[in-house]
Amino acid sequence: MIALAGCSPGQRIVVVGAKSIELMMDLQRRGYFLAASAGNCGLPAAQYDAALVDWRRRPLGALDAAMDWLDGFLGPRAVLVIWLDAQKPAAKDNLRAAVAKRGFIVLQGAEHPCGSALLARRSQAYPMQKAA
Repeated sequence: MIALAGCSPGQRIVVVGAKSIELMMDLQRRGYFLAASAGNCGLPAAQYDAALVDWRRRPLGALDAAMDWLDGFLGPRAVLVIWLDAQKPAAKDNLRAAVAKRGFIVLQGAEHPCGSALLARRSQAYPMQKAA
């Protein structure tokens, strides 16, 4: 997930999911000292540069509430990586629509035998260019 997001150790990262504390501690062992889990991330103030969401073995419908909660923590240039169980194409389309509804642009998807990942960035990071 870190490689897909392109995070550097100096960025603030919030980790969300059932194993968020374990993943946060693993990131900190690897030198990402500004990583926080959903349980210790403070109050929402657009303070995080990246969110890593491990949503494997969880219902896709419950992701909406997590995304609503997470939105206030992410800065205007934040990246979002969501790791899911292998999904049907219709479920992937629903996920892309939910992410776009919250102001993110889907940049990339990745497939793996144990699931799939989606990389998105806030649309404010890509300002519209003025017409000439």
